[in-house]
Amino acid sequence: MSTTRRGVAVEAPLADDLFRLGHDDTTGRPRLHQQVAGLGLAAALLGELCLAGHVTVHSGLVAVVDRRPPTNALAHTVLDQLVGESQVRQLRMWLPFLAREAYDQVAHRLLRAGHLRSVRTRWSRRVVFQPADSTIAAWPEARLRYTLHGHREWDHSDMVLAGLVAATGLAEQILWGFHGDMRRWFLSLTDWLPAPLAELVAHTEAAVGNAVLTHRT
Repeated sequence: MSTTRRGVAVEAPLADDLFRLGHDDTTGRPRLHQQVAGLGLAAALLGELCLAGHVTVHSGLVAVVDRRPPTNALAHTVLDQLVGESQVRQLRMWLPFLAREAYDQVAHRLLRAGHLRSVRTRWSRRVVFQPADSTIAAWPEARLRYTLHGHREWDHSDMVLAGLVAATGLAEQILWGFHGDMRRWFLSLTDWLPAPLAELVAHTEAAVGNAVLTHRT
């Protein structure tokens, strides 16, 4: 998907959109626990490769089907990791592995593109990420709500995004004001996805559930 900024198209990879949804569009305040955010972003990075035809998912396994380098540098990095560790194919292993660096990787991709700025907090001296443009930061939420209202058709990228929103616990952010059939439709969008993408979302939901359960215990 893309938005426009001063009349110029701005590409928005799947993981970038999920990162934006996981933060306040003005302050950059995180809306997710760090571990959950990492798992969601790891899945989104794999989703980018699935959508581009580089990898597929079947029966819990990840397989590289096209080794040609993606144009996006981060996608290229993730694909190289999959190729370099081809003996490891279980999605349940790749999600937590990629999750360890996914947050910082996506944040720095957005920094390099000029969509985030790093700000050092006054008291803790900790660096936080804030949106450079709140309109662009708010666009994924606005787009999903606009589509849910029926003003545009769902594409696979936004259906995966909706699935990851539900899997990570961000659904209420999108669904406020919606009732009944619209809520059920949003939460069932993955039923309409190709099997590899639907399986990716399902495994992510399971991984997030396990992470939350482990954190509580």
